[in-house]
Amino acid sequence: MNAKKVLSVGQKVTLLILFAVIILGLYFGLRTTVITILSVLTLFYSISIAFTIYIMTKALFDPQEIQLNNRDLASIHDSFWPRYTILCPLYQEANILPDFVENMTRLDYPKDRLQCLILLECDDQETIKVAERLNLPPYFQIIFVPNYGPKTKPKACNFGLKEATGDYIVIYDAEDRPDLNQLKMAALAFNYSRREVACIQAKLNFYNPRQNILTRLFTAEYTLWFDLILPGLQAANAPIPLGGTSNHFRTKLLKEIGGWDSYNVTEDCDLGVRLSKLKFKTAIIDSITWEEANSKLVNWLRQRSRWIKGYLQTFFVHTRNPLSLVGDMGIRNSFIVFLVTGFLPLASLINPVLWLVTICYFVFRPTLGPVIEQFFPAYLLYPSVLCLLVGNFVFLYSYMIAAAKKKFHGFTRYGYLSAFSWILISFAGWYAVIQLIFKPHYWEKTKHGLIKQEADHV
Repeated sequence: MNAKKVLSVGQKVTLLILFAVIILGLYFGLRTTVITILSVLTLFYSISIAFTIYIMTKALFDPQEIQLNNRDLASIHDSFWPRYTILCPLYQEANILPDFVENMTRLDYPKDRLQCLILLECDDQETIKVAERLNLPPYFQIIFVPNYGPKTKPKACNFGLKEATGDYIVIYDAEDRPDLNQLKMAALAFNYSRREVACIQAKLNFYNPRQNILTRLFTAEYTLWFDLILPGLQAANAPIPLGGTSNHFRTKLLKEIGGWDSYNVTEDCDLGVRLSKLKFKTAIIDSITWEEANSKLVNWLRQRSRWIKGYLQTFFVHTRNPLSLVGDMGIRNSFIVFLVTGFLPLASLINPVLWLVTICYFVFRPTLGPVIEQFFPAYLLYPSVLCLLVGNFVFLYSYMIAAAKKKFHGFTRYGYLSAFSWILISFAGWYAVIQLIFKPHYWEKTKHGLIKQEADHV
């Protein structure tokens, strides 16, 4: 199964029936239908809050992430280190390609056991010219990706996978600055892990967190995701939606399962779910890859909408046969996949409506208050209010806990501003839905090197 077809026939029929039932319900029983919808939403919001608390607790009190240090690495003889392949899919990245090459050459790994594949689109002449002018080390190789089919990162990675000769393989983006010993740490982590561990995910964070308010909020969010949520999912033995970079794989296994879905624009999330369905596991390693936080709002929205679109693609792909999903993953993990890839994107669409209703109730209470109140009988009102208060507290507090855990103490205050991120995410969510309908496989290009461009203009 892949995301070439957004919806199966069965999913289309199911959605049409659901839509028809809601429309007819609103026409023949407006109050009952609205109360039913709100009750279902309140139930799922409550489950999401409880799940977040559970994951945070697991990450804080039962951490499973792999911890290695320089002493562990120093004790290993050079003959131990296996061959490693680095994939770097690039498109319109001529401005930062030299920086990427420099960052890769600085990695602390035997160069005679490295293979670095630079994956370039055939029509990206500017980046190709820069790559050909560079004096690349012998372990670098340029792979040209044909200009047909979807122009996506996973398609490029699949072409790179065909040429990979390493025992292990990792993806790095053009702006990435991984810890210099990350390859050694990942190789050693694989050696210490059971064969069922198919992927080692490094943590991601940003090297320009204080550039502006957007990068500060983005840093707080990334810290929450990679230092609390993903370690919590690992500790809970749950499916892990991978990060788009710094995920290390056993190359042979990755080839056997077919690599990435070329049509999924958030291929990392899809692959994480597929690995879990196949009974493989992902482990988190305490090593960081530093990236560039988006400092421009439009660029941020394009990137975030692509992520949400890919999560929705992943949801629709893996729920085409719900009984098969439950058979492969069990009820618990299937529900987690539904929650993470389905409900969370849906919540980004619904949140603005609920915020608007709440604001209108308090601002226009004399006129709109009685109208809104009829849709919130006592048995729904109190759980909804509790969900609003507890939910917002939990999500605000989680940002602060993550920053404190990471010792990013200067970022704990930005938990108070996380509501602004949620508003932006809602805009991105609606844009993602529009794109899913009209341009499902279009890759919204994220511009990198913005901090470098600003420095050049100073």
